Amino acid sequence: MAVINRIADYFEEMKTWRHYLHSQPETGFECHETAEYVKKLLSEFGVDEIQTGWAKTGIIAVINGKGDGGTIGLRADMDALPMYEQTGLDYASHNEGAMHACGHDGHTTMLLGAAKYLCETRNFSGRVVLIFQPAEEAGGGAGVMVSEGLIEKFEIDNVYALHNLPGLDAGKFETTAGPLLASVDDFEITVTGRGGHAAHPDHTIDPVLVIVNIVQALQSIVSRNVDPLMSGVLSVTQMNVGSANNVIAHTGELIGTVRAFQPDIRSMMLARLSEIVHNTSKAFGATAEIRFIDGYPPTINHGENVKFAASIAAELVGDENVSVDATPSMGAEDFAFILERCKGAYLYIGNGDSAKLHHQSFDFNDEISPIGSSYFVRLVEGSQPI
Repeated sequence: MAVINRIADYFEEMKTWRHYLHSQPETGFECHETAEYVKKLLSEFGVDEIQTGWAKTGIIAVINGKGDGGTIGLRADMDALPMYEQTGLDYASHNEGAMHACGHDGHTTMLLGAAKYLCETRNFSGRVVLIFQPAEEAGGGAGVMVSEGLIEKFEIDNVYALHNLPGLDAGKFETTAGPLLASVDDFEITVTGRGGHAAHPDHTIDPVLVIVNIVQALQSIVSRNVDPLMSGVLSVTQMNVGSANNVIAHTGELIGTVRAFQPDIRSMMLARLSEIVHNTSKAFGATAEIRFIDGYPPTINHGENVKFAASIAAELVGDENVSVDATPSMGAEDFAFILERCKGAYLYIGNGDSAKLHHQSFDFNDEISPIGSSYFVRLVEGSQPI
């Protein structure tokens, strides 16, 4: 693998950064210590501009090249997950109930490695905008940064991101043009009936009966409303109703998620969910309220950017180690908000034979950090040559 020699020299240093980040995980928008650490390193590297406070704890850094040119954005997510680590590592989480179980510590490290090299060499025209983003896992930090003017303020022409992928050989790359990841819309439904004694159900409007019928009817959305050649997922994941064996509850709750690749299917599924919930409740004499949360659009790669990014990856690791036919996943990613406003591409880099993402035993593979950093650097030099 043609890792840039100078970046290979950073390897031990990069491990130090990554292990520190892993040991100090922070969730959501509350990435305060993480942001301070990233800011400290960027200042030491000599970036030309640092802005803090984007999406509360996000950081934007700018590195100027040699002469006029375009602007390329490179993004890394910084947040961890609210879960308990069970790796037994020397650098395991010091923050109880938080863990870097998705490799964002590694993503941040790869971008930091690229930043250090680009500051040293500046072998490109125009400028690079480094995006260190909080709240990818929940809250849509990328969407917040976009709403705060990220693309327009920095006049970003193209933008790229990497995510590690367990099960894919270490250092291999894969992606695809078009939809790569699904939209996600979580829902919380509260059904209100009329409670009472279980011995007298005729005096009640039983939310259990309403909820059971809603759940059954919701399963018809994908099977009867989505084109069989297209994709959609609707999963009810929680039902909370009742507290005693002789009481019919007054209210009950349903929680779940809706996912799709195409925006029109997403809109249709959400509309049908609302219709079914309200009409089914009404049919039984109950009422319902629906709250949608954490809506991420589908992650849709731009074809020309996928082609370019894949060619850069192939120069780095060889054609045989790059695929542009990745199978789309019903997982979701808030980089989608950025791709809605700017041309770009999202790629996977293999993490090797590791625990799966979001598992309490997961750990990012340090061996791939120099590969990811080299990829980011070659993207910049290839898209904005001197």
